[in-house]
Amino acid sequence: MYKNQPIITLYLCIFVKPMNGILVVNHFLKSEKFEELHSHLRNAAANMGVSLLQKTNLELASETPECDFVLFWDKDVNLAKRLENAGLPVFNSARSIALCDDKAKTLLALEGIVPQPETLIAPLAFGKADYSAFVDAAIERLGLPLVFKECFGSFGEQVFLRKSREEILAGINGRPFLLQKFVEGSRGEDTRIEVIGGRAVCAMRRRNADDFRSNITNGGTAEAYTPTAEEAALAVKACEALGLSFGGVDILNNGSVCEVNSNAHIINIMRATGIDLAPMIFEEIEKQIK
Repeated sequence: MYKNQPIITLYLCIFVKPMNGILVVNHFLKSEKFEELHSHLRNAAANMGVSLLQKTNLELASETPECDFVLFWDKDVNLAKRLENAGLPVFNSARSIALCDDKAKTLLALEGIVPQPETLIAPLAFGKADYSAFVDAAIERLGLPLVFKECFGSFGEQVFLRKSREEILAGINGRPFLLQKFVEGSRGEDTRIEVIGGRAVCAMRRRNADDFRSNITNGGTAEAYTPTAEEAALAVKACEALGLSFGGVDILNNGSVCEVNSNAHIINIMRATGIDLAPMIFEEIEKQIK
């Protein structure tokens, strides 16, 4: 597949008919991390002869652009769907983004397709609700500690390791959540595999000695990793089930899929592996729209 060492691929391809695209980002998320990512995507496009104009979801709330494709690096699903309704090819699709953004929807879309940690989705409630019966049933089935995940969140945020019934109940705040069996053998460790166009193109091992979450944002480290054929096939299968043209799949040490990201932060894996995913993404888009 590829060697477990930094690789930098030089893309000199210029498309016969230059593509004209829009990069959609969130107007309300402004940080050095996001700016670096957006700049990298624009520069990669320019190096390949692709015109990529950056627009925020606020700007596009009142306009519909004219372009060959939309690279949607945001989670504003309603906007993504509106652009699709206007006839624009959107990558990833509104459906795929919605499935990945909501951890409960991800779980259900992958159920029976790939292994996942045993998980219970909290029942829908309106207003303040007493979840003690659900929590008691979850503890009996999943054991303690268990993982408390709000259904929406990125970079390991809104994900907690709860050691008692009281901690679980105290963390319920009215937002949708799920309770998941804790995989002790993967404490602070996982594998991120990036898939583009139905191929596992690179991977990294993430480790965090100080947190049960492996996310680099939470202090984790990463190194290049060569996945097994089984791990690569698992990542590809997950992305296919979610309809992703590209995505990052997180696999725990027991071989179960933890999460799937529709617009993963590709800078971290580039630093760990030396592999730049941006040109591959534009090549996949060009292949799909030509």
